Amino acid sequence: MQENKSLVTRIANRYGVDSTKFFDTLKATAFKQRDGGAPTNEQMMTLLIVAEQYNLNPFTREIYAFPDKQNGIIPVVGVDGWSRIINDHPEYDGIEFVYSDKMVRMDGAKVDCPEWIDAVIYRKDRTRPIKIREYLDEIYRAPFKGNGRNGSYVVDGPWQTHTKRQLRHKGIIQCSRIAFGFGGIYDQDEAERIKDMGDVVLTQPQATIEEGSNSSNAMQVEFKQLNPLLKQLAERAEKQNAWSAAYQYSEERFHGAELEYATKYLQNREMEVIGASDVEVEDEVIETSNQDENIHQPQEQEFSPEEDNFFAEENA
Repeated sequence: MQENKSLVTRIANRYGVDSTKFFDTLKATAFKQRDGGAPTNEQMMTLLIVAEQYNLNPFTREIYAFPDKQNGIIPVVGVDGWSRIINDHPEYDGIEFVYSDKMVRMDGAKVDCPEWIDAVIYRKDRTRPIKIREYLDEIYRAPFKGNGRNGSYVVDGPWQTHTKRQLRHKGIIQCSRIAFGFGGIYDQDEAERIKDMGDVVLTQPQATIEEGSNSSNAMQVEFKQLNPLLKQLAERAEKQNAWSAAYQYSEERFHGAELEYATKYLQNREMEVIGASDVEVEDEVIETSNQDENIHQPQEQEFSPEEDNFFAEENA
């Protein structure tokens, strides 16, 4: 607790409360786990770092903890939290939405919904707006289907009952990420998808995985050839404070599971940089161990002149 005093005290002072009581209260209420247990101090620091960075209030559920399948937590920002960080940005100058004229009804949905939405954010310091299009068929989450003692059953969620609202939320969130460079935070829908990824089995591993290793280690071995490039990308983003450019570059270069791995790598590195001044951050789990390095030593990749433009434009 002593090494965390600086960060905890700063946030507690914002609400005019004692730092120790503030920390303990958060553990027992806003950041309480779904199973009723309290998060660890390390998990608390992850949440508090994000809360401070984006000026989020955990007591009003602007940020809360979502458990993953490796006994960790995912910082989740609620809809009100996303609204706060967007409206608080000094360069924010408004948002507009454009909807597809074509209406579709996804599997299990109760209502029709536009096929896509364009979210358009205006910045005071830019001559052109940032526009992001989200397609419903790419982000729609089907109802949960299970089997119980009385047979199969279906559980509807917000995607089935409020499809248009969910599509709009996705448009707002994705556009704000590109417009303002928000990274390392998720909405609950994304957190649930990340948690579900723990069930994915890699069918073509590039190296033998020792018995007892978890799915996170499996992914490290599967995509370890990306580490040199991602390390170089993260170092450049840190040096030039160009994390949004790094995320944009990875979205254009990688796809599918590779993109998930690259995004997680960058988010971990960004979180390490954010917390470096307040807490001693442990070595990143995503980095390959010495034993793994003996399996295969990938050739370091270089950025092309075109790829360098991502960072040149970011700092222009």
